[in-house]
Formats: sequence, structure tokens, C-alpha cells
Amino acid sequence: MTDKEVAQGPQHKRDLTRRKVLVAGAGAVAAVGVGGTFAAGAFADEEQQGTGADTCYRLTSETTEGPYYIDADKLRQDITEDRKGIPLTLRIKVIDSETCKPVRNAAVDVWHCDALGIYSGYESLSTGGGGGTPPTGAPTGAPTDAPSGTPTGEPPSGAPTGGPGGGGGGGGGGHEEPTDDKRYLRGTWRTDKAGFVTFTTIFPGWYRGRCVHIHTKVHVGGTWTDAGYEGGHTCHTGQFFFAEEAVLAAAEVAPYSTSTTERTKLTEDTIYDQSGTQGGLLTLKYDKKNIARGVRASITVGVDPDSTHEGTQA
Repeated sequence: MTDKEVAQGPQHKRDLTRRKVLVAGAGAVAAVGVGGTFAAGAFADEEQQGTGADTCYRLTSETTEGPYYIDADKLRQDITEDRKGIPLTLRIKVIDSETCKPVRNAAVDVWHCDALGIYSGYESLSTGGGGGTPPTGAPTGAPTDAPSGTPTGEPPSGAPTGGPGGGGGGGGGGHEEPTDDKRYLRGTWRTDKAGFVTFTTIFPGWYRGRCVHIHTKVHVGGTWTDAGYEGGHTCHTGQFFFAEEAVLAAAEVAPYSTSTTERTKLTEDTIYDQSGTQGGLLTLKYDKKNIARGVRASITVGVDPDSTHEGTQA
């Protein structure tokens, strides 16, 4: 029996899944760098609102984790590293969908591709978006006459047919082992006493067969130590999505504007269930005349802390 099979049992009988997030050295505690200043006061109004007026959200849609998830990764809020793109401040609130109470001290993972569709850890497998020198072995991502959302060519072994992000055609794809040691645009941080967690990153790009999205996992029941986060189980695996208006605006800004990949629209995506916030649609705030200044994204994620959703089912 595998660890994941064991994790499906009742909570009081469930073995702790192996999970240990290592601290990423200096800078792991504060959100700094690209968009850091922007992030500081980005959600002041939300902080002041507290939790008393929260709407009780239904369970947020579960999705597959995709083949490019890396566990035991960097414990940090600023995941930008050297990636160029529009600054994005992502504020997530995790609540119990039944009681509406915030879920404190949960470990929240986020990971996504860069402005040209490349995933760290898997640069040689990512289809990418052109507009520069692609990693060795990566396709150029040139557009084709195929219908939107239908990939062409030979996909990476074990990856879903729609590209690297978790399931073109609705499939989950098998997990791929990392092909390099890059870890940009990936990170884990804890929710505070009000259930909030904030990440500083860039607006994601796109790749063949998928709309613009961010992957996420929420882990509960574990322990925070000096080494990181250990044990517990995954109560939510999902994806966050961006409104078409914002994506179109971002596509006019470099380096997104150099992408040669045909873009799949939100309404054409095979993973987004078209249910709005419940399905992972982010609330976005930005200067409509100059999105390059930065984007604030927020969402409340309703979870069942007693459930296990690894997101690895095909």
C-alpha cells in the first residue's frame, strides 16, 4: 500500500504523509524583490475586514496536480527569483467551507509557469511560448492551425496531452521527476490566524492547450518546525484562473508579447469548470490603462480539512 493510499483513510487512522519543506535560507521570511513594495499595502482593506463578515463559500473545485509538482520545496513568500514579468501579489484566504472559520497554520503551495510558459524543474519538458531561446530540447511553441486547446506534436512522456500544467483533455497525467534544479515561481507558506497567506510572484504566461493559471495545494494536520513543515495531509489540490480581460492586457506587455504560442481562452480550458470563484477564478485589481504596474489577485478557498485530495488521480 502506498503513502497516498494510506492517506485516503479516516483521519484518526491516517498515517502522516511524508512531507518536509526546507527553509530556503536568507529571504525566506519576507516578501521582497519584484513587486515587494507593491505587496506591502496591497490588501490592507482585506486585513481590516477580519473574518466576521465572510461569506461561507462552498467547497472550492478540486483538480489534478499535474505532472510538474515538486514537494519539499522552498519555504518562502516571494517566489519570483529572476523571472521577468508583470508583478503579481497573490492573497489567498483558506476557510473551512462548513464552519466558515479560517484555517490557521495550513501550508499552502503555489507553483506556475513563467511569462513564456516554462516550468522550473522541468525546463526541458515545458513546451514554452517562444519569444527567445527555448531550453534545450523544448519545442519552439510555434502556432498551428489546430483548434484552440488541442495540442500538436508528441507530448512529453507521462505528461497530459494539453501541455505541462495538469491535464489538457481533462486528464491528470503522471508525475514527472524534475529534470533540472531550478525552482523559480514555486513556494510554500503558512496561513495566519485569519487564514490568509500572501505570495509575491509574476503574472503567469501560457502554453499550448491551457489557459493562464496557477497551481495550489493546501496541507493541514502537520507541524511547523525550524526545518519547515512536516507530516499532515493534503486537503485541497486546485488551480487559480485569470479573467480574459486581464490576460489580453498582459499579452501586450513584454515578455508576454513575444510569445508565439496560440493561447487557450478561459472558456475553452479543459480544467476550469466555469463556476467562478468556486472553480478558482481570481478577483483581480490593476490599472486598466497600465497593467504593467502590477496586479493584485485574491481568492477565498473553501476546504474540508478532514478530507484528503492529493490531485494525483488521472
